[in-house]
Amino acid sequence: MAAQYDVLIVGGGIAGLSLASALAGNCSVALVEAEQELAYHTSSRSARQLIPSYGPPVVQELTVRTLELIAARDAGLPEPVLTPRSFMLIGSEQAVAAEASGHMRSITQAEALELCPALVPDSFAAAGLDTGSFGCNAPLLLEDHRQRALAAGADIITGARVHSAQRLGSGWQVGAGVEAFEAGVLVNAAGAWADELAVISGVEKLGLQPYRRTAAIAAVERPLPEHSPMVAAADNTFYFRREGGDVLISPSESLPSGPEDAKPRPGDVERLVARLNQVTTLGITEVRRAWTGLRTEAADGVPVAGFDAEAPGFYWLAGQGGYGFQTSSAMAELAAAQILAGQQSAGHQSAGHRNAGETADAGPASRTAQALAATRWSVRR
Repeated sequence: MAAQYDVLIVGGGIAGLSLASALAGNCSVALVEAEQELAYHTSSRSARQLIPSYGPPVVQELTVRTLELIAARDAGLPEPVLTPRSFMLIGSEQAVAAEASGHMRSITQAEALELCPALVPDSFAAAGLDTGSFGCNAPLLLEDHRQRALAAGADIITGARVHSAQRLGSGWQVGAGVEAFEAGVLVNAAGAWADELAVISGVEKLGLQPYRRTAAIAAVERPLPEHSPMVAAADNTFYFRREGGDVLISPSESLPSGPEDAKPRPGDVERLVARLNQVTTLGITEVRRAWTGLRTEAADGVPVAGFDAEAPGFYWLAGQGGYGFQTSSAMAELAAAQILAGQQSAGHQSAGHRNAGETADAGPASRTAQALAATRWSVRR
């Protein structure tokens, strides 16, 4: 016999877990994850930095709201999710100017070298600084969402890959692993597999594209000072930041991939180490471990959130790209408001044509709701 819920969320990464946390207690919720553990793919391979100056304007709005929401929750946690850590962009004057935003101010080369003495002076001409950026304890945030969802009555099932889904009557019938579910709303938070879930569900794909992004933890001869900013090249060729006595490094690549358990490719990390040993005095001596995650994006780079206009009750929460953690709480807040408003309306089909700006009781999220409404909220073809 199928287990019945108001909402079934597919995907146990930061998008799915934050939505489960926001919805639980307001309706019956189940979350299913294909892997044996939650947040196995992209969400466990994050750079763990929330940067208000990073991404298109709508992403920046979502980031500001996410920071507000996490900061409010930090007051009730034994240790904080957020730790102040500035973000610095370096490169040519033209490249820095092109990538800087309203949340970032220009600083002199001397100021940049004072903040990060490991930089080689002639390796960059200009710099920008975002002092509103924070380091993120990603495992703690994920666990907090999981615990809150469970405490409010949500069910979380791992090792349950969706193999069938169809619209029946006023809801969805879904097979995942050995389990069967019925739900009024099916949420597609499947990350790199979001388009695959759409096909299984008989819903038209959105053309979401996963991109590779590799990172590594490396030992150095000269560790960065404790309060060093995260440093990124404005031409998107590398970033690095302090990780205890080591450094986290990345070539910032963005190469198309299929949905997979991505692994570093031979030579990628070695070339990065050689480059960083040229533009810094870190003296990287050893790569302790390396990994690759997938950043899944829509063609316009804007996260996808909303009911599918042609598939009643099918809700997209995907395409967060490299902005998953920094947009997650705001996206969950708005998605939960729209899903709950849809349940209270005459039916999910009408909810599918409601913009975020029309979502009932958005409260303090109204600024972000308006920003999303100006780009994309309900998914139209």
